[in-house]
Amino acid sequence: MKNKEKRKKNIARKILLRLGALAMACLMCVGAIPTHATSDTRQQMEEAEREKEEREKELSNAQQDLAQTQENLLRLQGVRNTYEGQMEILNGNLQMVADNLAVLENSIALKEMEIAETQANLDLARQTKEDQYNSMKERIRFIYESDVNTYVSMLVSAKSFAEMLNFAVYVEYLSAYDRRMLEEYEQTEIEIAETEQRLESELSQLESMKAEVVEQQNQVTAMINETAANISSTSSSISQVREQEAAYEQQIEQKEDEVAQATAEYEAIKEQYEEELRLSRLAAMSAWRDISQVTFQEGDRYLLANLIYCEAGGEPYEGQVAVGSVVINRVLSSRYPDTVTGVIYQRRQFAPVDDGHLALALANDRATASCYQAADVAMSGSTNVGNCLYFRTPIPGLTGLQIGGHIFY
Repeated sequence: MKNKEKRKKNIARKILLRLGALAMACLMCVGAIPTHATSDTRQQMEEAEREKEEREKELSNAQQDLAQTQENLLRLQGVRNTYEGQMEILNGNLQMVADNLAVLENSIALKEMEIAETQANLDLARQTKEDQYNSMKERIRFIYESDVNTYVSMLVSAKSFAEMLNFAVYVEYLSAYDRRMLEEYEQTEIEIAETEQRLESELSQLESMKAEVVEQQNQVTAMINETAANISSTSSSISQVREQEAAYEQQIEQKEDEVAQATAEYEAIKEQYEEELRLSRLAAMSAWRDISQVTFQEGDRYLLANLIYCEAGGEPYEGQVAVGSVVINRVLSSRYPDTVTGVIYQRRQFAPVDDGHLALALANDRATASCYQAADVAMSGSTNVGNCLYFRTPIPGLTGLQIGGHIFY
């Protein structure tokens, strides 16, 4: 048992030395590490396609965001235009109110002047009436309160009866005139007082109208201030939305570049996949060796079993045999290297070679008993996949023989 383990380790060591030399030669020839193995091309295609679809979805979302932002921008511009129209109307209303207020203030000023003039007239009428009343009192006092003999002597001193009558009539006329003038002055005072009362009433109405107009002016001014604030707020929102629009446009430009890059990568992988199909068909029409013509090297079984473990360790036994059969089919095909080592380490053919998993498996011999059994079956020339030279995870449109999680073609 110990000799068997020692022998395995020696084989692994020899394989690693041989593989190291082969890998160094490959690196010297190609100048770079191989990227993806043929068996993993489909997975790479799927990842590239998912990446492309994700970038396209992000681009579509960004375009939708841009469209929504542009719609919001148009809506905000419409709102601002509405506010600006309202502002124009309000400014017109404010001007009308201001004009009306100016008219009312002029009317009030004129009314106050009329009241002042009326009050002056009223004072004058009252003074005139007072003077007339005082004059009349003086004359009455002079006539009726003087010495009776004086009044009688005046009558007696008349040279004739006619003169006496004229003097009596004059005194009566003077008294009637005084009474009439006093009545007229009293009536004038009443009329002026009524005019003053009317003017004061009109002034009160004008002041009430002015108060209403001032209130209207305050309301319109408040509406103008509110509308101005709305315009300012809307303009600020428009600026923010325009910044969002610019950001989305920049994001769309970036996403378009990403989509173009993802599409180019997908197309490159797709081209590689189509090349695999072409090579598979070409190999099918090329010369094939018989298994009896193959001379296996020491360590081929160990190498193949560990590759089967890396590629199909979780697959059913039939799938493990199928992977081993693909490797041996390539050894038998004139289109591929004629050794197990050459096939497995051919550039860009098997992912475990590129990512280091095969090297780890070889160092620790992780191949299971079923993997060794599958390697033995394949190296005996028995195949469960015919002349298939490739395998990959299933993809839409790919035809071939499906075993477990792989399609062989």
